[in-house]
Amino acid sequence: MKIPPSSKRRADHASAVLRSRIIDGEVEPGVLLAESAVALELGVSRVPVREALFALERDGLVDFSESGRAYVTTLSSHDFKELYALRLALEPLGARLAAPRLRENAAALECNIQATRKAETIKDVTCLDLDFHELILEASDNSRLLKLWRSLRGELELWLGQLHRKHQANQLDTRNGTAGAHEEIIRCFRNATPKACEQLTRQHVQGWREWLPISDK
Repeated sequence: MKIPPSSKRRADHASAVLRSRIIDGEVEPGVLLAESAVALELGVSRVPVREALFALERDGLVDFSESGRAYVTTLSSHDFKELYALRLALEPLGARLAAPRLRENAAALECNIQATRKAETIKDVTCLDLDFHELILEASDNSRLLKLWRSLRGELELWLGQLHRKHQANQLDTRNGTAGAHEEIIRCFRNATPKACEQLTRQHVQGWREWLPISDK
């Protein structure tokens, strides 16, 4: 049965609000997202809230218990390591495939960096960071590679958001550090071989390895 357009809009709105709060750390991992409480706060029925929670579950941001209650996803050290391994497999390949196109036109990446330098919140930096990498994968012209990466995006936002807040108390450092690293990648696309772009992207992803949690304590 199709969801009526008005109901879909309410579900999309609820999903956007909850996603923003989760990525921003306003709602912490493990917190219960009670349908009735969320519905009351947003001024909607429980139906669009339930649809929103299902959408967030598909994105890896919400987990349902056996009793059907929704909780903000808690990523373990094992989860972090899996995400790292998948980024390391997908993104360098995407960079090599995208290199010929981005050598000719990297305007979208340049606009992303400009926006990153102007970002006002850690959440914005996190989203723009992942947008940058998604733009590269879009330029790879490999729809399956892009689809695989996008299936991880929700969890990557959760991951990077936590790491940015934990390790970069100074927002300006996070913003400029992200933009600076991405500018180096653009220079590589403009001047180097596809293989060199692949290698630099691999090094870029490997730079996150030191941020991986060591234990679940």
